[in-house]
Amino acid sequence: MTEARSAVLAVPGAELHYDVRPAAPGSADQPPLLLIGSPMDAAGFTTLAGHFPDRTVVTYDPRAAARSRRTDGATRTTPEEHADDLHRLIDVVGGPVDLFASSGGAVNALVLVARHPEQVRTLVAHEPPAAQVLPDREAALAAVTDIHESYLKHGLGVGMAKFILLVGHQGPVPDDFPQWPVDPARFGLPTEDDGSRDDALLGQNMIGCNYHQHDFDALRAASTRVVIAVGEKSGSTLARRAGEIVAERIGRTAVIFPGDHGGFMGGEYGMPPGEPDAFAAKLREVLAG
Repeated sequence: MTEARSAVLAVPGAELHYDVRPAAPGSADQPPLLLIGSPMDAAGFTTLAGHFPDRTVVTYDPRAAARSRRTDGATRTTPEEHADDLHRLIDVVGGPVDLFASSGGAVNALVLVARHPEQVRTLVAHEPPAAQVLPDREAALAAVTDIHESYLKHGLGVGMAKFILLVGHQGPVPDDFPQWPVDPARFGLPTEDDGSRDDALLGQNMIGCNYHQHDFDALRAASTRVVIAVGEKSGSTLARRAGEIVAERIGRTAVIFPGDHGGFMGGEYGMPPGEPDAFAAKLREVLAG
């Protein structure tokens, strides 16, 4: 794969770092492929990007994540801000694009498509944690709030341990989730609070991402081809259940992809690899449409 070119884009309230991997010489002319997460940064898509040498691939670090920083001092980020960032990024790299978006990135991408459908040819939104659509939304949102507040009160270890318990939970979120005991050491997390409160997931994005209410009328009317993807091995986790309901709300059926929530990953961040070869093949098939 050709070497990535890195650049910085100034947007209101932030500086965004992004990378462009040009298509191999002689490749067919296709729209750029934008791979995004939130707050997962560009590094999380290294393996997946390598499966598309015939496409110009764009990755980026969302505001407040990795290389990208906020310049306005705000302590929370909204999907609307992320969508505006993506709108400006696509203007720079050239659109329309094909867009693969995972987790919180899928939430942000759905907002982008609702507002600027002309910028995206096909969106594959993988397991958006749209807690607002769940039948157990009150318990789910209470759990999200508890995770955020536990992080602010006790630090990264406790907050992240609760987050891991929530995203791995099968079935409806229990009403008593905020009372569940947590042991950060069980997950290899720090047990001492280092005093920092700048985590992109637990601090910046936890509330805005999960509390966002999507504009389903706009999504149904969008010129963009929207595909909602869910993991074959995700079971009945919050993100898979939400993804299936989002698909229904826009008049579609969720498409099953290999692996689970991280099925596209190849061991980035020291995490166990998913099924990136099979995942990339499925993504290529879906994008071909």
